[in-house]
Amino acid sequence: MILIVGLGNPDLQYKNNRHNVGFMVIDSIIGDQSCERITKSSFGGELFKCGSTLLLKPTTFMNLSGQSVRAVDDYYKPEQIIVIHDDLDLPFGTLRFKCGGGHGGHNGLRSIDAHIGAEYIRVRIGIGKPQHKQDVAHYVLSDFSSCQREFLPAIIKQAKESIKALQSKDLKEVSLQYSLKQSLCVEDK
Repeated sequence: MILIVGLGNPDLQYKNNRHNVGFMVIDSIIGDQSCERITKSSFGGELFKCGSTLLLKPTTFMNLSGQSVRAVDDYYKPEQIIVIHDDLDLPFGTLRFKCGGGHGGHNGLRSIDAHIGAEYIRVRIGIGKPQHKQDVAHYVLSDFSSCQREFLPAIIKQAKESIKALQSKDLKEVSLQYSLKQSLCVEDK
């Protein structure tokens, strides 16, 4: 069994925020398959089962995502965990992969690391950075720009295809095949 976690915030006001790109990918995967919704309040999230794959959207809010991931991990004991998240350190339009490492200041990853450790696969979706460091919270909790919204469906599709590939191929092979390295919408910072 594989657990795929998309990071984001649950309220409608955050739906199209940059910080919610992980939720967007999970929603896209669920929309393509026939999945069973699993309701268990102790999971602290929306959990779906599609064959032997679990899809989780923590509803604990970003900073407490690890609580939800830990609850599902303890119950199902998946062989592999994949976390999809926004990454400020990558330009918008990029898609990268890695296993383990630091949280880079991402509070969702920090929470997951604290609850289950750092050895999980990360699907990193670049959202770019604001011009001024003090604007980070506002930036990640803002909607994608109009230029970014044009490219977002293709990026989500690529992320979705890479996640499917990760279920049968090794990380290096997936990284070579699915990484996106082109910076898009640079003027929209």
